Amino acid sequence: MSENTKPTVVLVHGAFAESGGWGPVAGRLRSEGHRVIAAPNPLRSVAYDAAQVRALLDSIDGPVVLVGHSYGGMVISKAAAGAGNVRSLVYVAGFAPESGDSAATLSGKYPGSTLAETLRAVGLPDGNQDMYVAQELYHRQFVADVPEETALTMAATQRPITLAALQEPAEGAQAWQTTPSFFVFGEADKNIPAAVQHFMAERAGAKEIIAIDGASHAVFASHPDEIAEVVLRAAAA
Repeated sequence: MSENTKPTVVLVHGAFAESGGWGPVAGRLRSEGHRVIAAPNPLRSVAYDAAQVRALLDSIDGPVVLVGHSYGGMVISKAAAGAGNVRSLVYVAGFAPESGDSAATLSGKYPGSTLAETLRAVGLPDGNQDMYVAQELYHRQFVADVPEETALTMAATQRPITLAALQEPAEGAQAWQTTPSFFVFGEADKNIPAAVQHFMAERAGAKEIIAIDGASHAVFASHPDEIAEVVLRAAAA
């Protein structure tokens, strides 16, 4: 595959993270000749966020590999449904819902998630709530396998998600039902239990299921080279 025909890689962050967190993964992908866009995910609602990402996808000429972390998986599953330029999906500790599934219901499908007890709410003028992971609990909960200083920076720069978005069910066709998918996640994930991620990957008939022993929910930060390798394989498939 020549450099000018390599897919553009669009990276979609999830809740309690931000687009800059993809930096090491993006750097590796660029070094292999891929154009990379780390999309800003509004984290307001599944439908709204997916529409924003879909608009971005529609603006890209040529093939795309679409990557979603955590709640970003909810977004890419909807955004890429019917998008003719998306060649493959990569779920990085990401949700792959069926219609009717929400992030909240999926994360509770099997025991093991301790996220709920670490969340703190900020009331919004419209009656909704923005949810943050308490900074003093962020390292242990979200990214236990990175250095303390990195965790402190990630905790301070985390983007909140609305409670409504976490509870909003997926609707209609989901892209993984017709588009090849790849799954990579940590076996020590405290947000989305590994059992849930195995279930979603197997339900999707994933081309690859990579479970990294000891890795946290923020596996993109702790294992960027492994994540980039999966994306590169998805791009070459």
